[in-house]
Amino acid sequence: MTVDRILWVVGLAAFWVLAILLMYIGWRGRARRQADRVGELPAVPAHLGEQTLSPATGLYVGSTLAPSWQDRIAVGDLGFRATGEISRFAAGILLERDGASAIWIPQAAIRAVRTERGLAGKVMSKDGVLVIRWELPSGTEIDTGFRSDDKSVYPDWVSGPGPNDKTALDKTALDKTALDKTAPDKTDSEDSANAANSGEVEQNGENA
Repeated sequence: MTVDRILWVVGLAAFWVLAILLMYIGWRGRARRQADRVGELPAVPAHLGEQTLSPATGLYVGSTLAPSWQDRIAVGDLGFRATGEISRFAAGILLERDGASAIWIPQAAIRAVRTERGLAGKVMSKDGVLVIRWELPSGTEIDTGFRSDDKSVYPDWVSGPGPNDKTALDKTALDKTALDKTAPDKTDSEDSANAANSGEVEQNGENA
């Protein structure tokens, strides 16, 4: 091997070492900037309640600070992609990752579940990744992405609240109550018609 070739190989190796070092420094800097906003993650409770959706295997693609799909979180091991399994319980969503800590998303913290083309810098096919928007104990909302091996399970995740989603169910009940109050029943309609025929309905200053 000639001297020039040796120098070229050494220079290339030094370039890659420098590039990796700069990436590491940038990653650590990002983690420090995000630390206060992210804070402590919720701990997995001892009792998860009834399982409402069966486990699905796949890839944890990362988490970002909402609403950005590229502002990847570097705090702790949230930034590490890993294979794992996601499942939903009455108390929340559990994402167990191979070689990394489990991510627990309490039911009360969930803001939306949707599908996206990509997240955390990883772009896939349309609706390729399941994205959960939720609020951390610090008050910061983040998006957590999971690419399932079986994408046919996505509709079950995004179709609506589970049977124990009290907030959403309460809202549905309130909407129904409001609709019942505003929609006149048959008896009210008949009474109004009879009153109009007998001249008992006031026009309130306007022609009917």
